[in-house]
Amino acid sequence: MSYRLQLSAYSSQQLTAHNSLQLTYFKQTTMTKFILHRFLSLIPTVFGVSVLVFFMIHLVPGDPAEMMLGERATESSLREVREQLGLDKPLYVQYGRFLSRLLQGDLGRALRTDEKITTEIADRLPATIELAIMAIIIATLIGMFAGITSATRQYSVFDYVSMVCSLVGVSMPIFWLGLVLMIIFSVHLGWVPLSGRLAYDIQLDIITNFYILDSMLTLNWVAFKDALWHLLLPAFTLSTIPMATVARITRSSMLEVLRQDYIRTAKAKGLSPTMVHYKHALKNALIPVITVIGLQFGILLGGAILTETIFAWPGIGLWVLNGVYARDFNAVQGGTIVIATMFVTINMFVDILYAYINPRIKVS
Repeated sequence: MSYRLQLSAYSSQQLTAHNSLQLTYFKQTTMTKFILHRFLSLIPTVFGVSVLVFFMIHLVPGDPAEMMLGERATESSLREVREQLGLDKPLYVQYGRFLSRLLQGDLGRALRTDEKITTEIADRLPATIELAIMAIIIATLIGMFAGITSATRQYSVFDYVSMVCSLVGVSMPIFWLGLVLMIIFSVHLGWVPLSGRLAYDIQLDIITNFYILDSMLTLNWVAFKDALWHLLLPAFTLSTIPMATVARITRSSMLEVLRQDYIRTAKAKGLSPTMVHYKHALKNALIPVITVIGLQFGILLGGAILTETIFAWPGIGLWVLNGVYARDFNAVQGGTIVIATMFVTINMFVDILYAYINPRIKVS
């Protein structure tokens, strides 16, 4: 009898281990399918962006050949430039050539400088990424603090003030806010630099073109302080909209979690409010907040054009805007496609991270 009980217990353990392995295999297979599906969805998205950008930029009034040669150029020279650029061909032929180069990783050459677009983007993209990273750090720290405090002190003065500030932050135009901050903190008070990434009299050995990182790698703390000081005002200006969004999402998510039964149980056990709020409530309220932060970071990469223009920040946004002014459709197409690719890639990683964090997600 004892032998049969031991055999039965052993068989039960084997069955449990077998089921656990099957469940683990199923989760891994499902997650692999989900990642593959999200990765494959990038292809039609980027293709659609390339179609829209190509045909929309060709609808903009103006002749690129005339922009390059000037208004006094002769008709023969204009015709020669159009033939060299392929502008005399039908649009579908031009798009076919553009798509063929794009599949080979070639974005063409900028019409203004005759430099490779990939080279110019590589020179300017680190400035935009550095600005976006600093902006999302500011937005996350201030936004989450405001949201958590508002949720734990609901209907208090701080709650009302922070929510009004969030509404103002979402509604306020960035170009107006940037000009106001420049007038106050740069022109009148002189606390922060007016524009640029680094003072002209400071030397920095460029390694990665990320000035903060390069100054740390070379132990140039004077350049580090100056680069950080130049970055502060444009980053804060860019962070206002995501800061307000993070604050509102954090507040609503925290309020929903604080109403759950296990939070009441934790309070009934006599746990301190700090332990309840930050260990039990915040951990479960972070899932939608992480999603919003990831999406906002992708938006910042593509939406920094106004901020870079106001503060003369030499990033990809300002470069694309100058390309629009100069009718440089190669630069506009290349820059827009790079920004769109980064945006959808960040969204893909956010979705994957969300699926890992939240086990309740079901993948069809």
